[in-house]
Amino acid sequence: MLNPTDDNIFVILPVFNEEPGLIGQIVSGLLQQGYRVVLVDDASAKKVMLPPANHLFQLRHAVNLGQGAALQTGIALALKKNADYLVTFDADGQHSIADIPALLLPLREKKADITLGSRFLLPGHHNASWFRQLLLEAGRWVNYFFTGFYLSDAHNGLRAMNRYAAEKINLKENRMAHATEFLLQIKQHKLRMLEVPATVTYTDYSKGKGQSAFNSLRIFFDLFLHKLFE
Repeated sequence: MLNPTDDNIFVILPVFNEEPGLIGQIVSGLLQQGYRVVLVDDASAKKVMLPPANHLFQLRHAVNLGQGAALQTGIALALKKNADYLVTFDADGQHSIADIPALLLPLREKKADITLGSRFLLPGHHNASWFRQLLLEAGRWVNYFFTGFYLSDAHNGLRAMNRYAAEKINLKENRMAHATEFLLQIKQHKLRMLEVPATVTYTDYSKGKGQSAFNSLRIFFDLFLHKLFE
């Protein structure tokens, strides 16, 4: 049985205009399991500030910079606090805290530097609509075009990494294109990567916060410009 308190495990939680009650539930659940939490409020319209708690670190961007920037801010703080392992976790209720130990296990066993959660490795781990699955399939091919990695789940925000990998990751794509940039940096630094089964649950709320076709096109355009001018 993995015990989070055996290591300095930080969960990075980027937040932008999320439901305050849902954020509180997620943070409370993570803290109860022994994880340290870095909550990064990316300039939400209504400032997010939870009651102080042990092992909870709260940061806020003065202006909205995007999820990639929020993740990089959280990673930097976790490294400063001597994190052994870092986990990125969405704040919209899609991810399950119960999946974190499975992502950490290959890292602790020195089999990988980074693990990526995948809702498609096992049946019954998602309730995505056909349209969302179509967008995700397009995302797989976009990632393959830019990175050479064809993954079963190209844009799942649930990831874990050891300190060595976290020190190599430096996200420049502030917005949603950071997911593909993340893979590019894995390739650049020759980090060992594994996909691990993870559950993603779509609710009406999380669907409203999710990826639109317009945003998908914007990601591709951002990546194309990045590739063109790198």
